Parts: sequence; structure tokens; C-alpha cells
Amino acid sequence: MTIKDIAAQTGYSVGTVSRVLNNQPNVSEKARKAILEAAEASGFQLNTNAQQLKQVRSQNILVLVKGSSNQLFGSLVEELQTRVAATPYHLVVDYMDEYSNEVLRAVQLSREKKPLGILFLGGNRKSFLADFDRIDVPCVLVTNDGSGMPFGNLSSVFCDDEQAVREVIEQLISWGHQRIAIIGGDRDNSDTTRCRYDGCIAALEANGLEFDPLRDYANVRFSYAGGYKGAEALLAQKQEYTAIFCMADVMAMGAIRALTDHGLRVPEDISVVGFDGLPIGEFIIPRLSTVSQDVQALAQRSLEMLRKGFETHSDPIHEIVPAQLQWKESVKAI
Repeated sequence: MTIKDIAAQTGYSVGTVSRVLNNQPNVSEKARKAILEAAEASGFQLNTNAQQLKQVRSQNILVLVKGSSNQLFGSLVEELQTRVAATPYHLVVDYMDEYSNEVLRAVQLSREKKPLGILFLGGNRKSFLADFDRIDVPCVLVTNDGSGMPFGNLSSVFCDDEQAVREVIEQLISWGHQRIAIIGGDRDNSDTTRCRYDGCIAALEANGLEFDPLRDYANVRFSYAGGYKGAEALLAQKQEYTAIFCMADVMAMGAIRALTDHGLRVPEDISVVGFDGLPIGEFIIPRLSTVSQDVQALAQRSLEMLRKGFETHSDPIHEIVPAQLQWKESVKAI
């Protein structure tokens, strides 16, 4: 099987096939998918010189990071780099936009890097169900639950997002908060967003509180700027919210800046809660209330799971790492 054979089989030009196999831009997603599927089915692999067939594994561990502004993932990468440095393996890190398809990206990079295994930092269940069966190396989904998916090479390590957020909202309600808004991401694109949203809604409904997703939910990116934009959108609703739950600390810090710019005080006028437990939350004014994830445990367990996968061919593992609610200066009881 040659590039010309793949071109003839798919109906695309040799130049288009070459660009796809060498991971170059200016190719439609339809063409890229068709060509990669044809190459996968035929077992076609390029060597580093793109001149002959080759089927080898490297000593690489591939890390796919979904969202370049996610500081939790930045901390996880640092922790993984430290741990992998003490092993015979090499860490290859690839950042992508939070709306990108991480599984198709993994398929492409697997051809180039030939990793022993892959760590997915963030993921979308829809992407995995559609295309993950094209990946044949052990993988670990980090910070998302992969236990319900039918793949024998996919483990996962995560915190119980839905339960943690439900506890946050219930605590806010117990302190007298009745008008609670949410700043988060795209629920269709992010399993993390969906789980955290479901936790919020479960708590609000259990306590008989009104919530209108079109009015009380701001859909933005997981970033400081996203949090700022989300807070401004909520303020435009003129609802006199008493508290805002943000699905990431970076969103919460952006929201606090926006509230301050609009003459509101946190927590005197409105309380704010984040999620992740970033160290910087200890140094802003006011100190940020948050759900803290254990970065060291997530990094340690994900790497251990992956190594078991490619060193001993062990069965998938799905494990919850407990999160911790940390109530600090950005929240007050009414």
C-alpha cells in the first residue's frame, strides 16, 4: 500500500493524502477523516522520513491537553513531567483548543509519535464513542469518568464532579442564598461542564429554587476572560444574584474582576465559588472559595494506571480521587 493507492481508494489527490499523513493544514475534516480511516484499515504507517512502511513503538507517553487556558491541566502537566523524568519514558505534550476533537488528534499523533500510551487531560464522551476504537494503545482519561464506555484499553481517574458541586450549592442554600447563577462551559462539548451543571441543578431542584438556564447560566470558555464575560452577561440580567458558582477557578477570578469593575463587592454584595483549588486562589483578594482537586494524586494514579496498561497489559481501572470543599473569604452567609 502506497500513498498513490490511498489516493485512488479515497478519491483524493496524492497531494491531499500526503498533507493528511504528514499532519499538515489546509485539509477539510471530511477528507482528513476519510484518508486516516483508509490508512488505518490498510495498516499504512510512515516512518520518520515518510519514505517507507514502519511499525514500531517509541518510549513516548503522549499527553493531550484539552484547553490551553486550563491552569489545572497546566499543574497536572508539571506534575507528570516530574514523575516521568524518573522513568525510562519520554513525555510528549500536545495542547489543543477546548472545542477540538481530542480523539481524532490522538489518532493523528499516534501515527507520528507511536506512543506506548496516551493520557487525555479532559475529554468529550461523544468523541470517544465515535472514534476511540481506532486507538490501540492503553489510555487514561484524566479528570473525566470513562467507566461507562466499552473500551478495554481506556482507564480513568477523576473526582465526582456532580456530587462535589451539589454539596457546594446545598451549602450556599443553607447559608441563605436563594438567587444562584452559574458560569460554565458548553454542556454539549464538555463532560466536565455537564456533570458540574447537573450537580447544580440537582441541588437547586431539591430545594425548590427557580433556575432558568437561558437567564441564569453563562456559557463561556474556561479562562479568566471567559469568567469576566460570563459575569457581565449575568449582571445584564438584572436579577440581583446573591451567589455565582463558577466551574473553574480561572472563571471565578475573572468574574470577581468583572464584579469589582461594576462596583460590586465580593462577598459583601455577592458571593463567588470556583472549582479546582488553584494555589493562586490563596493570594487574590478575597481568598477564593473552591472545590480543590488533588493534582498530585491525579498525576500519580493516572501515570500508574497507564504504565500498568502498557507494561503488564492490565485491565482498565476507573478510580475516583476525592475532592475537598474549601470555604474562604469569597463567600458569606446571608
